[in-house]
Amino acid sequence: MKNLRKASSIILCLTLSATMLAACGSKDDSGSSSSGSASAEGVKKEGFPIVDKPITLKMMSQDAGVADWNQMPVLQEMEKLTGIKFTYQLAPIDSFATKKNLVFASGDLPDVFYGADLKPADQVTYGSQGVLIPLEKYIDEGYAPNIKKIFDEHPDIRKSFTTPDGHIYALPNIDLSAVWYRSPMWYNGKFLKALNVTELPKTTDELYTFLKRVKDEDPNGNGKADEIPLTSVKLDDLRMYFLGFWGIYDEKVYSDKDGKVHYTPQEEGYKGYLTFLNRLWKDNLLDHETFSQTPEQKKAKGQKNQIALFNDYYPYFTLGGEPSGDNPLMTPVKSEVAGSPVYGKHPGISANGTFAITSKDPAPEATMRWIDYQYGYDGATLFAQGPENLLWKYTNKETHEKEWLPVPGGKERDEYRGTLTPNYGILTPGMSSSELTKGLKTDFDTWLDKENAEKLTPIGKAPFPNVYLTNEEQSEATSLFSDLDTYVQQMEAKFVTGQEPLSNWDNYVAQLKKMGGDRIAELYQGAYDRWNSEK
Repeated sequence: MKNLRKASSIILCLTLSATMLAACGSKDDSGSSSSGSASAEGVKKEGFPIVDKPITLKMMSQDAGVADWNQMPVLQEMEKLTGIKFTYQLAPIDSFATKKNLVFASGDLPDVFYGADLKPADQVTYGSQGVLIPLEKYIDEGYAPNIKKIFDEHPDIRKSFTTPDGHIYALPNIDLSAVWYRSPMWYNGKFLKALNVTELPKTTDELYTFLKRVKDEDPNGNGKADEIPLTSVKLDDLRMYFLGFWGIYDEKVYSDKDGKVHYTPQEEGYKGYLTFLNRLWKDNLLDHETFSQTPEQKKAKGQKNQIALFNDYYPYFTLGGEPSGDNPLMTPVKSEVAGSPVYGKHPGISANGTFAITSKDPAPEATMRWIDYQYGYDGATLFAQGPENLLWKYTNKETHEKEWLPVPGGKERDEYRGTLTPNYGILTPGMSSSELTKGLKTDFDTWLDKENAEKLTPIGKAPFPNVYLTNEEQSEATSLFSDLDTYVQQMEAKFVTGQEPLSNWDNYVAQLKKMGGDRIAELYQGAYDRWNSEK
């Protein structure tokens, strides 16, 4: 259950930049699909219920396995409110992608995909085939006023989900207050106290000095030299955060402040990152089990109070104990690169689609109104926190201020929430905003907001917009990446551990260019320029 709670928290951070590698299908500007002729008779554009006569539709989604969706108060409430009932075709999270692909291949489609992690390639492939229907018509014709308002206020969101054939085939999760793209780095507060550190490192040299002190000065006070200054699992957890120290926003492809697109592994800043980690490795300041340990083994070291600097969603996930402000968020540090540090900030939308309507849906207008409710304050509140008076109540409805109620049966609040709403452990359609949590934030939440505002937001920028490649570009990029990714991963480990001397950097870059590194930058520059030129 703990893993699910964590999944629920971290799911928003899993909009991995790899999903930028989106395909695009053949153009079909007609927007036609088998549902295009569906009648909107009996569907209201305002007010509830949405339909004059109740209808039943079939939904496919992934299931965190906490509760029966038929019994969830949020979905029961939606049925009463809208007049639309759903039957559920659910698959466990870990097998959902396979089941979804089978459904697409078989043609035995649900009416809607919900929380469905539809990659840009899925959207375009199945959109151009008429399997997923274009949604912009229903948005613009008044069946989705909340979504329309968000799109009008944030045109970048609309264009980031519009494929080159001009259609929107899926809807994103929108969280404009999101900061973290990946879970960040934290200091062990007990170590800071023991070493009398009152000001966190601000440069790579100061960071090195701090980590050296951890190794030499026994901050856990047990008389053994068992402290681990910095730990990781294959560098996947720290790479993106650390690259920012050398002015790089993402580990694969990013655009800088001037709109120039870079392929990270051949950048000079990437060499700076490797050089620093190699120095830490040589001096035993980076855990020598980094390339062999599991996340559980890394966590066990945290529970034993051995780690000084580490990555996790919240520090207490690794160190144990209760949420508190005792273990500070790492301040990104400055390197020799001008303009550093930078931070690859969350773009505010999911890279993958969370909701789509298929050609089987007999009532797309009604379905659009049903999903649109989740993009407004009332619907977003319902799906995030459950119906009023179960887990929370208003203290002032006009100002949207709420308070938590005691959790029945002494369960953990987030666990109980997972029995109320499907919005748990999976990334679902809808929006989040600070308005939803007025009065519900803990002291720890408030402290986190302050840490983000001071340390990350001022230097943050989304690494890359959600762009689409053409079919030909996608095929080329996929082919290039399959070889490049393997080579980069192998060479990163070799450079860091010293198996490959950094004096061979120029040979490494020459090999990357030979394998298509420059071409990757070119492909994504083209897609970025197209995206940028759209209104």
